[in-house]
Amino acid sequence: MFYPRDFSLVCPTELSAFSARHAEFAGLGAEILALSTDSIETHERWIATPRAEGGLGPVSFPLASDPAGHTARAYGACLESHSVALRGIFIIDPNSIVQYQVIHNLNVGRRTDEILRVLSALQTGGLCAESWVPGHQTIDSDRLEPGTIVSHYRIEGTLGEGAFGTVYLAHDAVLDRKVALKIVRNQGGWTPSVRHEARAAAALNHPNVCTVFGIDDSEGLVAIVMEYLTGQPLSRRIMDGRLPISEVIALARQIAAGMTAAHEAGIVHGDLKPANTFLTGEGVVKILDFGVATRLRVASSSDGTASLCGDDCRPILGTPIYMSPEQADGEPASPPSDVFAFGLVLYELLTGRRALEGANFLHVLKQIRLIDAAALGAAVAEPFRTLLPEMVAHDPARRLTMRQIAERLQHVAAGVV
Repeated sequence: MFYPRDFSLVCPTELSAFSARHAEFAGLGAEILALSTDSIETHERWIATPRAEGGLGPVSFPLASDPAGHTARAYGACLESHSVALRGIFIIDPNSIVQYQVIHNLNVGRRTDEILRVLSALQTGGLCAESWVPGHQTIDSDRLEPGTIVSHYRIEGTLGEGAFGTVYLAHDAVLDRKVALKIVRNQGGWTPSVRHEARAAAALNHPNVCTVFGIDDSEGLVAIVMEYLTGQPLSRRIMDGRLPISEVIALARQIAAGMTAAHEAGIVHGDLKPANTFLTGEGVVKILDFGVATRLRVASSSDGTASLCGDDCRPILGTPIYMSPEQADGEPASPPSDVFAFGLVLYELLTGRRALEGANFLHVLKQIRLIDAAALGAAVAEPFRTLLPEMVAHDPARRLTMRQIAERLQHVAAGVV
């Protein structure tokens, strides 16, 4: 920011205000540099002189000297007739692009609140209305009617509800396309660690993983922006009973391919189940909700994503009827636990019934701990009769990896009619 040579009453109050809130600017990743056309010596005397004696006193950011006005002139913030810098402020991103600029009258000071608001708005990546302020929810997330605007997305209808949010069909006004907009119900659960996990999952680029275009919290609520898919979840596809072996192999190969890509990128799903696996009208499998579903803790039944407390009060996260033994003991989700859940999904596709059933979590928990991998394998046809027990072994170390499952399925696919 530029400030004039004339150290009027405005400059000390303004620079001191920015200095007092320096930690907030640092928290947003912003560094402050103040420039005037005065010399370094003048700055040093001004800082050394207490405020009570007309000085500035210490500040927490550097005051730079631009005696010839070259920098101020380059930014269009120089008053040539007086050879002083105007009261201008510029926000410059890491790519050296000016994202915000304003030049004030010399007698008008700047408000730190507004600059912090602009910095926060720029970092959301969305379109922020005039009334937007950080952390303020301006939209009732429980009632998004058609026509409601969320950032630059216009709600067109409701696609469905999940354990931790509602999915809407929306129109992206910037890129002129349809998107699926998941509004997270448990806003309080949207912690920095969950945000980091969601962004990591969004980096996945695979034909069998639902593409996440971005995360938008510019309206004070969390919206996960995803590709719009037409078709049905596998949970609906298997309502009529078991599927033919050939179809199960085709579906399983795609799930294994998407999950292999995720695991090799260091990303765990943690809640793999038919409801989180989508089948498009073209027969393409898309895996949904990587990582986030188990971290946004909500109460649920035995067939929904849940947050419960284990024997030693370690949180149990996931969907009970697709949960691995180690998850049921409170261990975090891992690649082997995804493999276990995948095995239970395959059993359901092949038999038309769930491997684990129960009226409540405690009943399901008991079944998880007593699961018989060999019996599950004996209940299905080859090639899954030998494959399934190696996916649902009680010991995670004895389970196959997703890469191994994908390779096994690829080997047998050509011989299945």
